[in-house]
Amino acid sequence: MTSPLHPRAILRPDRDKPVRQRHPWVFSGALARIDDAAEDGGLVDLFSAGGEFLARGYLNRRSQIMIRLLTWDAAEAIDDAFWRGRIARACAGRVIPPDGAGRLVYSESDGLPGLILDRYGDWLVVQALTLGIETRKQQLARVARELTGARGVFERSDVDVREKEGLAPATGLLAGEEPPAELTFVESAFDDRPLRQIVDLRRGHKTGAYLDQAINRRRVGRWCAALGPGAQCLNAFAYTGAFALHLLAAGAAGVLNIDSSAEALATARRNLELNGFAPNDDDFHCANVFEALRGLRDRARRFDLIVLDPPRLAQSAAHVDRAARAYKDLSMLALKLLRPGGLLATFSCSGQISAELFQKIVFSAALDAGRDAQIVERFTQAPDHPVLLSFPEASYLKGLLLRAG
Repeated sequence: MTSPLHPRAILRPDRDKPVRQRHPWVFSGALARIDDAAEDGGLVDLFSAGGEFLARGYLNRRSQIMIRLLTWDAAEAIDDAFWRGRIARACAGRVIPPDGAGRLVYSESDGLPGLILDRYGDWLVVQALTLGIETRKQQLARVARELTGARGVFERSDVDVREKEGLAPATGLLAGEEPPAELTFVESAFDDRPLRQIVDLRRGHKTGAYLDQAINRRRVGRWCAALGPGAQCLNAFAYTGAFALHLLAAGAAGVLNIDSSAEALATARRNLELNGFAPNDDDFHCANVFEALRGLRDRARRFDLIVLDPPRLAQSAAHVDRAARAYKDLSMLALKLLRPGGLLATFSCSGQISAELFQKIVFSAALDAGRDAQIVERFTQAPDHPVLLSFPEASYLKGLLLRAG
């Protein structure tokens, strides 16, 4: 039995290989024709140039990625049961403690292109990144709340990528109760010590916190503990101090937190105090990180462990060269600030920068810094941000832990 027919989209000859390999994106240049009856945001059936059904997805003529594919099964209807089933399957693949935080739905990796769903305790945060999800977000929010028992679903679709879909930023309550102005969630240290973090779901970065770094914070904390008590650490691009929490929990004697946002650093201080640490004013430096690192170098400051976790520096392929220079500059400065045997955890969340390219950039930085360095661990995004084998673009976070000679 086949589902009801939808308007048709026809591929150009010899442009069907990615679709047959179950890649969920169809670019405008691959399409020969789309039925006039097809509505942007609505469903279309995709056919090869020879007339063979290939897949079904939703359309947006305003986007370079014109069709996002949902199913390769002609008999699978895209109805309420479909959306509920996909969200339920994604949620079943995650284990998030009741007082914790994590990602429940990761867009294409969970067969739901354009949908991000994060959980913070009793609240869910949604990002609708595409027109197809935008037109269904109220429905999906209600389903997500029913499946999870969450008290409310808040939207944080205030991201630049929506511009490529012809969409304006959007925030606000989608279902249930409004979240409080602030809430806290628990993230475990490397020794399972609970660390509480304050999060602002309305104005915080991404959906409130950097959930993709959760496992890496634990790993860096373990390495800090291995240095022994008394380690002096530097946390660059500190935001609200999540890495600092793990370093202090691992026994660091002190952590210098640098960020360009005074408001983020104020929250970082509150996070440290919330967990029983006693920071002082000298532990927080509001400044441009590049300039601050140069100042530390000029004053001959030295650290046992440094974390570099900058925001996305390459927004598109056109920005790769500039971003590569910035990553190199950061890594070079950090390596000069390390004591012999010190550790550098350096990250890139730019999807346009591959892991191979990032390693080359850091190698070049080590040469310029005049430091030998060993890679002792590689980092990637947390397990609740899985990567579909047919969609390698879902892998964006990469990092290296270096031991300086």
